[in-house]
Amino acid sequence: MFDGKCVLVIGASGVLGSEFCSQLLNARALVFGTAKNGESSQRLRADLSARLLVDLESRASISALTHYLKELPTPVDGIILASGLVAFGSAADTPAEVTHRLMQVNALGQIQLVQELLPKLKESAAAKRNPFVLSISGVISENPIAGLSSYSASKTALHGYYKATTREFRKLGIAWVDARPGHTETGLSGRAIFGTGPNFGSGLEPKMVVRKILAGIENSETDLPSASFI
Repeated sequence: MFDGKCVLVIGASGVLGSEFCSQLLNARALVFGTAKNGESSQRLRADLSARLLVDLESRASISALTHYLKELPTPVDGIILASGLVAFGSAADTPAEVTHRLMQVNALGQIQLVQELLPKLKESAAAKRNPFVLSISGVISENPIAGLSSYSASKTALHGYYKATTREFRKLGIAWVDARPGHTETGLSGRAIFGTGPNFGSGLEPKMVVRKILAGIENSETDLPSASFI
């Protein structure tokens, strides 16, 4: 499935994104990985086919990346959206700017990137390369939680877009897969942009989560609910 495919991993410098890169490289894929800035790019694997920058908080940065990729002769056969922000706090306490940042990074920026790369995905479909998009809306999009209203909103927005768009993409020969694993040990909760997270207890192992997601893509599944990761 992934042998010879060119896959773009957004957030490749993070724990989950790095694991996607590792497993895809083991499956003989060509992997383009992104980081937010020069500092985080130091965590990108040296054996990636391309090491790129994109800041999902900047529409201009997203357009710069997609323009660059559209100019390349290399196909884009897959997009893995493994980047995001988290914040904790009640609706009354969470500043509007925090909500805005969450919506931009977790939903709007990812949607913009997919929309702008749609021509490359359509080219892949025309060449019978079975292109795909992977979003990770997480278990919170199934069960929004009090105290995480802004974070819940950003993830349910992405999930809602996936649910509507997957039908359109299917007609174009493009699979959109959404995964909703529970709390995963990526360290994200310790890097919240606002508030302090509760004690979630032990989370899922990133290697297992990525393995199940990639297996789901290989098996032509388009919906991977939280129950898939038990």
